[in-house]
Amino acid sequence: MARQWRIEFEGAYYHVLSRGNERRDIFTDDKDRVSFLKILGEMSERFDVEVYAYVLMSNHYHLLLKTNKPNISKSMQWFGTTYTRRYNLKNYRSGHLFQGRFKNFFVENDRYLMMLSCYIHRNPLRAGMVKRLADYRWSSYPIYAYGKPSPKWLRTDVILSQMDNKKHKHQLYREMVQNYSQEEKRIWDDFHHGLFFGSQEFIDRIKSKYLSEMPDVELPQKRQVLRETNPETVLNKAAKVLKCDVNDFLQSSRISDSNKLNRDLMIYLLWSTGWYTNQEIGDLFGLGYSSISRRVTIMKLKLSKEDGINKSFKCLFSKLSLL
Repeated sequence: MARQWRIEFEGAYYHVLSRGNERRDIFTDDKDRVSFLKILGEMSERFDVEVYAYVLMSNHYHLLLKTNKPNISKSMQWFGTTYTRRYNLKNYRSGHLFQGRFKNFFVENDRYLMMLSCYIHRNPLRAGMVKRLADYRWSSYPIYAYGKPSPKWLRTDVILSQMDNKKHKHQLYREMVQNYSQEEKRIWDDFHHGLFFGSQEFIDRIKSKYLSEMPDVELPQKRQVLRETNPETVLNKAAKVLKCDVNDFLQSSRISDSNKLNRDLMIYLLWSTGWYTNQEIGDLFGLGYSSISRRVTIMKLKLSKEDGINKSFKCLFSKLSLL
């Protein structure tokens, strides 16, 4: 199973979920659910994690969190291990309870928190577990919608403070969730790369700060985000470093030896990122798939034998910001 891509920073918002191993139930009775929520509160206090919303389903759960320290991995690992240990002890079993690693999705701001809380709270309704959300005990919905008693560790103020009328905030939230089925498409319109709930500006900020230039083969989410970088943008930046004009070899069938070297360096640069296929690179340069393979092979040979070209490529790669 591919690793989940983790970016951790102070003040990060996350939508977190995890499923039972082989999609089996993670609760056998209400005592397990009570234990789960107790451990969630312990995790919140121990790791300084703010919990905004939750729902406990039969074989999975959803959480809406904020980490006040860069520790989502440590806190959720502790949470999953602790719950599994107590669950196994109570139910006379051993082994894994959850299906691999937990999943986390980045959330941009308070507005998306509110929309995601509606989505999370509607889970029992979508699953056909109840006809009225008010009848489902194991979520934070009754606290938001009816002002039911709340555990100390649950933070409702961030979301409820967005209601226009503070006096009727619970009623307004209840109406928002009831009408949310008509609005649900909006949140998925802003779900990008299977990882982000937010605007393109938010994604760009994350990319510029937390992505390295090279993809990690074990992190498909990272590869997907990186791949969104426009190859023409990469070429233009590379041309500035190499002090050449891209049009000299993109629009001309005859090019000088120096331009041919610059072209092949750029071809190899795009190829070495792993972001683009040979066909995509070839379309950009007006070359066929096999021509790109040939140019890459030739450039590999030159890099291994010619120190000057090798230094030029290393200089290009080190100076170039690909994000």
